[in-house]
Amino acid sequence: EEQLVESGGGLVQTGGSLRLSCAASGLAYNDYVIGWFRQAPGKDREGVSCISKRDGRTYYADSVKGRFTISIDNAKNTVYLQMNGLKPMDTGVYYCAADRIPWVASSLTFQRLLEFGSWGQGTQVTVSS
Repeated sequence: EEQLVESGGGLVQTGGSLRLSCAASGLAYNDYVIGWFRQAPGKDREGVSCISKRDGRTYYADSVKGRFTISIDNAKNTVYLQMNGLKPMDTGVYYCAADRIPWVASSLTFQRLLEFGSWGQGTQVTVSS
């Protein structure tokens, strides 16, 4: 059974940076895909980025391309989300999710994780203007 624990959130000013971590256990197979999502108050949960455990292929939502970088350390079973150039619109609770699904570099992967993924408890990110 997958277990995911997010950390690294906090309060930062516009233009600042944060690095989120998702410590994962139970991901015994290389065909896992791990994704980062966020949810702002009153809004739906949206996909931010995802990565293939097998080969590190990545996909980003248009809203974060060029600012966020996802990476994986398989030795530590941890997925990171480096967030630079933060904006108030990036405020929300950030979650990671994982599932054994085929890799597709598109929003379809976000949809599959939303439906079938295992989730962490989330970490709050607040960007002040």
